Amino acid sequence: MENKKSVYSWALYDWADSTYATTVMAGFFPLFFKAYYSADVDATVSTAQLGFANSISSFLVVILAPLLGAIADAGSIKKRFLFLFAYLGILMSAALSLVGEGQWETAVFVYVLGNVGFMGSNTFYDGLLHSVSSEKNVDFVSGLGFAFGYLGGGILFALNVWMLQEPSFFGFSGEAQAIKASFVSVALWWAIFSLPLFLFVEEKKKQSIGSKALFLEGYLRLKTTFSKIKHLKGLLLFLIAYWLYIDGVDTIIRMAVDYGMALGFDTKNLIFSLLLVQFIGFPATLLFAKLAQKWDTKKAIFLAIGIYLFIIIWATRMNEVYEFYLLAIMIALVQGGIQALSRSYYSRMIPPEHSAEFFGFYNFLGKFAAILGPLLVAVVALFSENSRYAIASVAIFFVLGAVLLFFVDEKKVAQDVKKALL
Repeated sequence: MENKKSVYSWALYDWADSTYATTVMAGFFPLFFKAYYSADVDATVSTAQLGFANSISSFLVVILAPLLGAIADAGSIKKRFLFLFAYLGILMSAALSLVGEGQWETAVFVYVLGNVGFMGSNTFYDGLLHSVSSEKNVDFVSGLGFAFGYLGGGILFALNVWMLQEPSFFGFSGEAQAIKASFVSVALWWAIFSLPLFLFVEEKKKQSIGSKALFLEGYLRLKTTFSKIKHLKGLLLFLIAYWLYIDGVDTIIRMAVDYGMALGFDTKNLIFSLLLVQFIGFPATLLFAKLAQKWDTKKAIFLAIGIYLFIIIWATRMNEVYEFYLLAIMIALVQGGIQALSRSYYSRMIPPEHSAEFFGFYNFLGKFAAILGPLLVAVVALFSENSRYAIASVAIFFVLGAVLLFFVDEKKVAQDVKKALL
């Protein structure tokens, strides 16, 4: 049953695990991998090693998420699976501090398992959205999760950056020890702030069945759903639209710093702009969620896409550092909003009893996002030899995504999905 305690307990999980995304995945691990774990290896080789690590972890989650989601729905054990994946990620984050210099194979192995834990837990976290929200407030609840994620991830990342810049102040012997301590801080933060979800978020229970029967039922549910989802044109239309515009969002996230470096901006300014996105993203995501409640979720997503198109135009014309900060502010205003509202919009189309399974498909596409975008940017940059043309090419994903989204009617899709699964 929906109540404030369960809503905020659910949202706090985003506050907890977003620290892994900011400090480990986006922040310190890529830098530390090159400088410490794979220090004696050629830079291009270490880049390939890191690329393979990210690809392998994403592939494992893509393979596991839909089936485990179906099993979790069949047995009402989404919280149990979330717990298992979360603590895999927590243990692996702490374990990174034990990996020695030059031990890149061990670092990659631990990092892959940590990524699987982080990304896998989010499938079941998304699946619990129905348990803590109603159709009336699902936009706000989804937005609250992303907002907490930005704030929590930003606070710990800011502390970790301080630890890296002033290691002696914190009693560390140097930067390496400060980064290893940062990995441990992520594990502790994630473990502590995930507890409210496990204690106060309730999941409607079904009659318990044996593990073999549960696996079989989950497999049959997935097989049936997959065979039917191919014929649900409205749902597929949204998923393709989402894949396109979220590919644009993820490409901008991944390429913004690289683009800033290409324009000659200082690294410190780029890092500070990342922190700026985290802290502005907190209130901005909540505001977007409120806008969706008062206006319309689909219209709010269109507004976010329109702002992203303006961001791309701005990026192609900027020359000064202050313009990059303004770019970061504009991204912060819409990044959390478009992510949160896409999740809540999708949740309206799927039945609660199949939520983890359907979010398995949703996250399946999410993991494949930012494949085409960076590839297009790379190809355009290679042939045009102009970074501005390269970043401008991302606009095509937002335009195509918006066009397909225009033809989606979430109420009709929800009815069609419900009929198909009867």
